Amino acid sequence: MSLEACVLVLSGGFIGGVARFFLSGLVGGRLGGTFPWGTFVVNVSGAFVIGLVAGLSNESSGLFTGAMFRDFVVVGLLGGYTTVSSFCLQTINLTLDGEHRQAFFYVVASSVLCVIAVGTGFSMIQLMGAR
Repeated sequence: MSLEACVLVLSGGFIGGVARFFLSGLVGGRLGGTFPWGTFVVNVSGAFVIGLVAGLSNESSGLFTGAMFRDFVVVGLLGGYTTVSSFCLQTINLTLDGEHRQAFFYVVASSVLCVIAVGTGFSMIQLMGAR
């Protein structure tokens, strides 16, 4: 791993982490409650964006297929933005708090909607014929 790759991942991760912190706090503050809406919205939107990126990488050459783009956007930015580890911890916390139905809903809804979001983002790029 080169120093350049490390700087790209670090920079992207910083931006993605701040974006996750901001959006998760904003959504969580507005919707409140015991359900982790902020993390839910971040995971689904991150899945959608990675679907768009995957679609662009699949449909084009150049910028979207290069190692620098992958290091900065996919590994750094989206890696810093998506919150699967937080998702897992919050699922355990819901379970430990006796919120078994919410924990079940959270796992199923997050999994299904994130897969749909990736597929939708990817399909949108293919339908637009990006090259």
